[in-house]
Amino acid sequence: MTFSLTVALIAITVLVSWRAFDDPRLMERLILWPPAIARRHQYERLLTHGFLHADLAHLLFNMITLYFFGRLVEHWFVPYIGRAGFVLFYLSAIVVAILPTYLRHRHDAGYRSLGASGAVSAVLFAFILVQPWSLIFVFFVPVPAIVYGVLFVGYSIWKDHHGGDNVNHSAHLWGAGYGVLFTLAMEPRVGAAFVARLLQPTLG
Repeated sequence: MTFSLTVALIAITVLVSWRAFDDPRLMERLILWPPAIARRHQYERLLTHGFLHADLAHLLFNMITLYFFGRLVEHWFVPYIGRAGFVLFYLSAIVVAILPTYLRHRHDAGYRSLGASGAVSAVLFAFILVQPWSLIFVFFVPVPAIVYGVLFVGYSIWKDHHGGDNVNHSAHLWGAGYGVLFTLAMEPRVGAAFVARLLQPTLG
């Protein structure tokens, strides 16, 4: 059986997050903190923040989502871009998803951000692009992937403008967009296939 890169990414994320839960210095060194990037040139924080999580619930939600959809996307992507390409897709999604947030808050010394949500959104929306009518279970309720995607984007846009919940909805949106654009750039025929599947609903 081929070694799963998705499982490896999950294992690394769980290990780093778990260590950081009990090590404030590690958390402070890896988290996205704009002054550390602008003044100290610690650009690695644009990546390392994606391996940290605020608490166990945050970690579990992201990693369970990545486990179920990441393995499928990995299976689809590897024939096109190889195993290293899939890892680079995930890592680059962490960076791309957070860049707008960093630019918006680059002068805000009180701002911090962490979590794999941007990259997980990229993986999830790559899946939705390929299988729009597959069922996604949201709190045990089956929802077509495309419906979930539309609701997710709408909710994230609304919350990004209104805020108030300490969730980086901007990273969700940019990660989702990156997942779609990366998939289309990798295999442009996915776009036509998506439209064809969208016009022929088949749940399951």
